[in-house]
Amino acid sequence: MRPTKSPLQAMVLYSAILSQLVGSVLIGLFTGMWLDDQFGTAPLFLIIGLLTGLAIGVWAMLKTVQKFESGDR
Repeated sequence: MRPTKSPLQAMVLYSAILSQLVGSVLIGLFTGMWLDDQFGTAPLFLIIGLLTGLAIGVWAMLKTVQKFESGDR
């Protein structure tokens, strides 16, 4: 039987997931916008940065959930 986790631990998990997803998407978005300004390729790097940031955010979220479920600190 698995030990129960406190509501505060769930709040920490949700906060970590939210910050990882939002942070990585925003970094990818602004990096793409900056690269578009540098090279004059209007939406190309914006889309690439957005998708890359989303992929990295989902990967980080999955790693965080795995770590939380395994009980590691």
